Amino acid sequence: MHKKRLAILGSTGSIGTQALEVIENYPDQFEVSVLTAHNNADLLIEQALKFKPNCVVISNEALYEKVESVLWEEDIKTYTGATALEDVVQMDEVDLVVAGIVGFAGLKPTIKAIEAGKNIALANKETLVVAGEIITKLAREKGVNIYPVDSEHSAIFQCIVGEFQNPIEKIYLTASGGPFRGYTSDMLKQVNKEQALAHPNWQMGDKITIDSATMMNKGLEVIEAKWLFGLHTQQIDVIVHPESIVHSLVQFRDGAIKAQMGLPDMKLPILFAMSYPNRLETNFERFNFMDYPQLNFESPNKEVFTNLQLAYEALARGGNIPAVLNAANEATVDGFLTNQIAFHQIAEINEKVCQKVSFVQNPGLDDLVKSDKEARICARELFNA
Repeated sequence: MHKKRLAILGSTGSIGTQALEVIENYPDQFEVSVLTAHNNADLLIEQALKFKPNCVVISNEALYEKVESVLWEEDIKTYTGATALEDVVQMDEVDLVVAGIVGFAGLKPTIKAIEAGKNIALANKETLVVAGEIITKLAREKGVNIYPVDSEHSAIFQCIVGEFQNPIEKIYLTASGGPFRGYTSDMLKQVNKEQALAHPNWQMGDKITIDSATMMNKGLEVIEAKWLFGLHTQQIDVIVHPESIVHSLVQFRDGAIKAQMGLPDMKLPILFAMSYPNRLETNFERFNFMDYPQLNFESPNKEVFTNLQLAYEALARGGNIPAVLNAANEATVDGFLTNQIAFHQIAEINEKVCQKVSFVQNPGLDDLVKSDKEARICARELFNA
């Protein structure tokens, strides 16, 4: 049997490291062809020595010699530079690209992979938030499959397998509510970084953890779901589910609802995306209904967590506004993590940036790159306004 050859973009991040944990347990199913990282040279070297890929990319050029000096002895090629990520995803030795780079930086490598006919296991939601129309059109033209890795979108995907002839009436994306569920706007003004990074259910990277705390993560997922599943805005609802057992639900036109359930563990949707259409046997902990005699659901408070409302508005406006919102949010989250702004200012600045940046109705890729840059500059100017 032919092993599936994988390129892991962002192999030292949360998704990348968990993907490699999964791969290690299925040596007869997968092999690693490409590993990439930006700054974590030490972990990249460690991963490369363990998984023996064809090549690695360290995108921070200052770290190239450090990585190359170790790996050349193992006959593992090392690349760096602005276009290295875009080049390696097109290699013949790659069957599936696991897109685990966080943020706008993952967009161009994903486009190049699709152009080369590579299937995508997509953990980088920003790719579809920023350029959903471009990405989905290109994937159709190239006959490329995009398998969602986000637990919520994986849940939707799992619910519609075998239902492709049946139109979706509505989907429900579940949200844990993050560490500040039930907070008022005034309470959010007192939040510090340590509190915001303490997610109750999931272990994720810092950026996604903050997005979860502001509910921007769910807002971005709403936009992503539109493109992944071909839905209208009014067909996508968000429901807060603090236990994170029901990962999302699909309602069909006869009123029936399917839900995908399980313990919160990202390795399961990662494995499903990498192994589809097969379900491989795992030793993951199993869900026990008796441990959860009650599951709770409630509506999100969009008046307090205004980032979620901003995402719905961006989706409704269309054009370059989702890209503007994403860029503003990347800048503000970085500003919060580096102690330049307060937690409540993330959403406030995001809203102002969406109002200030020039609107483009039908943006091409160059327009989106320009909008991304303009939005980041605008956000940083507002840090001290």
